[in-house]
Amino acid sequence: MKKLTVLLMGLFMTATAFAQTPDSKPPVKKIEVTGSAEMEITPDVITLNITLREYMKSKTSKVAITTLEKQLQDAVEKAGIPKENFTIANVFGYNYDQWWKKKKNDVDFMARKQYSLKLNRLDKINGILSAVDDEGIESVNIASYTHSKMDEYRKQVKMNALKAAKTKAEYLLGAIDEKIAGVIEVQEFNTDQYSDVRPEVANVRMYKAAAADAMGGAPDSNIDFKTIKVRAEVRAVFGIK
Repeated sequence: MKKLTVLLMGLFMTATAFAQTPDSKPPVKKIEVTGSAEMEITPDVITLNITLREYMKSKTSKVAITTLEKQLQDAVEKAGIPKENFTIANVFGYNYDQWWKKKKNDVDFMARKQYSLKLNRLDKINGILSAVDDEGIESVNIASYTHSKMDEYRKQVKMNALKAAKTKAEYLLGAIDEKIAGVIEVQEFNTDQYSDVRPEVANVRMYKAAAADAMGGAPDSNIDFKTIKVRAEVRAVFGIK
């Protein structure tokens, strides 16, 4: 019984000694903050889709797609847009009555063509569209837009977000007479979204004819396109001296 008591006391003292052994690494003094930054950029790469369609001028006379295409091509060239920025995106065709029995050159066969036009500004679009037969323009819409230096702008905004996080950590610690040491961890959040398009631009054909009638040809627009908002947010952990 005495030996058992001594053994139990020995085990208790050993367990207590292990429990009281301090951690070999001292606790890390740190501060965790977030930082954000954003930048607004006017796009300089804007891609338009322009769809032309054949139509009947009278019961027996059709305005051919070749005529409409020539009008658009001449207008693009006159606006000083490089040839490689004007391409065919798609070709369509339809017939109201048994199209499979009719030849392509039949007057009832109506062709459509969609063109892709890449611009750095929209200031020339009114003049280009006003040079094309209004009835032959089926639709105009913005397919995409971006900036030629987008990668550089994204990098800059991310760096600004991290600098903002550092500044926040510095002034928070300064309130208690502490200073930051080196950075321990940085996490980037995906907040860069710019996928919206102004819908009113897609309906440019609706006001083109009115402008042409009123002024003898649509004037160039001096309205800038909607800006792209590039945003970055980071979480940063800094040590405390």
